[in-house]
Amino acid sequence: MARPRKPLLSRDRIVSAALGLIDEDGLAALSTRRLAAVLGVSGPSLYNHFATKEAILDAAADTVIEKVDLSMFGDGTDWRAALLRWGRSYRAALADHPHFVPFLATGPGLRPAGLRMADAVFGGMVDAGWPPAQATRIGALMRYFVAGSALGSFARGFVDDAQAYDPADYPHLGQAHLLVRHQERVDSTAFETGLRALVDGLDLQFRALAETGGGAGRRGEA
Repeated sequence: MARPRKPLLSRDRIVSAALGLIDEDGLAALSTRRLAAVLGVSGPSLYNHFATKEAILDAAADTVIEKVDLSMFGDGTDWRAALLRWGRSYRAALADHPHFVPFLATGPGLRPAGLRMADAVFGGMVDAGWPPAQATRIGALMRYFVAGSALGSFARGFVDDAQAYDPADYPHLGQAHLLVRHQERVDSTAFETGLRALVDGLDLQFRALAETGGGAGRRGEA
C-alpha cells in the first residue's frame, strides 16, 4: 500500500508555519531548524524557497500587512475618514499577531505590501492637501500609535484580584482588578478614543495651515 504523500513544500506553507510558531511561542522561538521540524522537512530544503530566515520574516510581514484595507485612499474618501478606517484595519491586522508586532514596527524596508501601504497613505495625505513633509509625519505617527496599541493589552496588565490593589497604597485603583474581565472592551475603546483624538488634532493643524497658507487645504476641505 502506497504511503500518503507529504504536501509539497511551498513559500505559502513556510510563511504560514512561521507565523504559527511566532503566534504560539514568540518571535525569538522562530529558527529555521524548528520551522523545518514543524513542516516535516530538512532544514536545507527551506533555502530552496527563502535564502535566509530574515527573508521568511519579511514574507510573513507582507502576509500580515496585505490584510490591511487601503481602499479608502484614492477613492474620494475624506482624509479624516480615511485615516480612521485605515487605522482600524491596520490595528486589526496587527492585533492578530501581537508577538510579531515588534518586527512589523521596524518599517517596510523592501517589503512590497508594506511599501504599497506607505505609498497609499502618503499619496492620500498629499492629495488631500497636506505638505509632503507633514504627510510623512502622519504616516509615521499612525504607525507608532497603531503598533503600540497592538503590542499588548493594557487591561491584561492588571490582575483579577481585588486584594492586589490596597487603597492605602493605590487610592485610585479600587476597580483596577475588573479591567481584565472587560479586556476587549477596554482596549478597543481606548484605541478608538486615541485614534479619534489623533485625527481631531490633525484636523486642527490642517485648518491652521490652510488659514496661514502653509500648504494644507488645497483639497479635502471639510
